[in-house]
Amino acid sequence: MLRRLSAAVVLIAGLAACGGAGGGAAGGGGGGGGGGDTITLGFAQVGAESGWRTANTKSIQDSAKAAGIDLKFSDAQQKQENQIKAIRSYIQQKVDAIAFSPVVESGWDTVLKEAKDAKIPVLLTDRAVDSPDTSLYRTFIGSDFVVEGTKAGEWLVKEYEGKSDPVNIVELQGTTGSAPANDRKKGFGDVIAADPKFKIIASQTGDFTRAKGKEVMEAFLKAHKDIDVLFAHNDDMGLGAIEAIEGAGLKPGVDIKIITIDAVKDGMQALADGKINFIAECSPLLGPQLMDLVKKVVKGEQVPQRVLTEETTFTPEQAKAALPERKY
Repeated sequence: MLRRLSAAVVLIAGLAACGGAGGGAAGGGGGGGGGGDTITLGFAQVGAESGWRTANTKSIQDSAKAAGIDLKFSDAQQKQENQIKAIRSYIQQKVDAIAFSPVVESGWDTVLKEAKDAKIPVLLTDRAVDSPDTSLYRTFIGSDFVVEGTKAGEWLVKEYEGKSDPVNIVELQGTTGSAPANDRKKGFGDVIAADPKFKIIASQTGDFTRAKGKEVMEAFLKAHKDIDVLFAHNDDMGLGAIEAIEGAGLKPGVDIKIITIDAVKDGMQALADGKINFIAECSPLLGPQLMDLVKKVVKGEQVPQRVLTEETTFTPEQAKAALPERKY
């Protein structure tokens, strides 16, 4: 699916990503908060809930510095009200552009309309919003989370091909209401629904954190003695679950097969060690692409309304080969 979009890469020169259909809304730059030729970007980050997010933050901060962009950065600590407060602060400061990774999908229209009225372009990164009014933001750069869930489901179906015994699955969901949690669940669920032997016997949020992943997996193990597979919406929850599985005297990757999403270094190491069986990649290194898009929208240039990152999948053997050069 992602490969079919690769031809659109010419729309954003120099970016390792693909452009989706449609163009961004027309309009000029922001309020001129940077002064002179310096662009001022306000960025409201979700938090620091995982290794993925830490790498994402570093990519944004490093890329802003390299691009000569004045970055005003805030950490929402996984609370929507904190992000809204930060965005309003950026509007008051008359920054040139605002970017953020939404904690959840809903509840953004009011503050985004405030930014639009102030003529400050907004860029979504990593996560989407569910507003039907797409004029409230200029572009959305990030992964296709449904595809990631689909890849996870396809690996599972292939792994149990030709077998008729029931396959009991537990699911560690991401933050409730967030785009990756909603979409990864849908992609995975749609694939396994075609075969009745696959059954999700328990599904609960682990908030994308290692500690919560461990806690919820411990509860799953106490409640269910017949778990065959764990699907975790990110590596960190999967890594926490591994601790719980080992604590219960079981062997992760063998007694319980584990599928995760992200491919951060710790997850890749667990995959190489055989404790995780399959990872669908979700790259956090969006900084260079984001800064290029920021420059374009501030100049009033047209940009694709959807920019997809190119990603792959990993088996244990592929993880071993990739780890020495892994940047995150």
